[in-house]
Amino acid sequence: METKNILLVFWPALIVSLIMGPVLIPMLRRLKFGQMEREDGPQSHLKKAGTPTIGGLIFLVPVIIGGLVLYFTGIAPKILPALLATVGFAIVGFIDDILKIVRKNKDGLKPWKKMGALLIVAVAFAAYVAFSDDYGTVIQIDFFGLHTSFDMAWGFIPFTVFLLLAMTNAVNLTDGLDGLCSGCSFFVFLMFSLIVIKEGEHLSVAYFGLLFMAALIGFMFFNFYPAKVFMGDTGSLALGGALGACAVCMGKPLILLLAGLLFVIEALSDILQVLYFKKTGGKRLFKMAPIHHHFELCGWKETKVVFVFWAFTLACCIAGWFCVCL
Repeated sequence: METKNILLVFWPALIVSLIMGPVLIPMLRRLKFGQMEREDGPQSHLKKAGTPTIGGLIFLVPVIIGGLVLYFTGIAPKILPALLATVGFAIVGFIDDILKIVRKNKDGLKPWKKMGALLIVAVAFAAYVAFSDDYGTVIQIDFFGLHTSFDMAWGFIPFTVFLLLAMTNAVNLTDGLDGLCSGCSFFVFLMFSLIVIKEGEHLSVAYFGLLFMAALIGFMFFNFYPAKVFMGDTGSLALGGALGACAVCMGKPLILLLAGLLFVIEALSDILQVLYFKKTGGKRLFKMAPIHHHFELCGWKETKVVFVFWAFTLACCIAGWFCVCL
């Protein structure tokens, strides 16, 4: 992977995202595309009501433009499935966000419609990869010196669909604090890129990761505390889909269990909270779920929660890199 190509990918995506912020945020304000906050959530979040949402477009626009340029110029000819999956999940999130804004409440798409739309995108991506000459159904299993491969055959499609649906929902749940989701995603994309650059295979994933890293840096200028804009489901579903798609396209989907451990914990905390609440007749396992809100209600400042969760994700990504590269 040539240094000049890295620079040509990174800097334009960063610049476009930095330009997108001042252009898009005032537009969202004029359209009154404001966030609705949970009344039963942390009281400190009520002041965020009205903050523009659908800000995921700030990082998605440079990623989509950059991805198309890389594909049509032949620099990253295998970038298309990950790019299309990201766009597909972004469209579902965008529709969900628009319905929330129109209805002026937290209810967007009905759950079954939302999951149905996500399922269609996930199945299309899984089938594309499974029957593609560039990828196929073989996955790599790496564990600190153990390196083997396994052909999942017909099990590949349902496995990939489950992975993508799980990641989109987990990342969506993680998007609850200023800068949390974007920062954690940045570290995972960084790890993916470093792994494929070291191995010299699936370099399209590295280019895709670089696009996202640059665009997310630009987005965090506007999303870090106190956030001037939120990514909305448009951004969080796209991020979850992109992370899952990258892991699949690099042939190492299981690495997400380690690198994306924070997202897994966030999703599990929400599931456990619901199950415990039903089992005990109204008692709560956490003060609030997902778990980042639990720490807030324990007295942690929002920025402290974000920095600790960033550090945890970075540590998981370092462990993931060693897991694969030793």
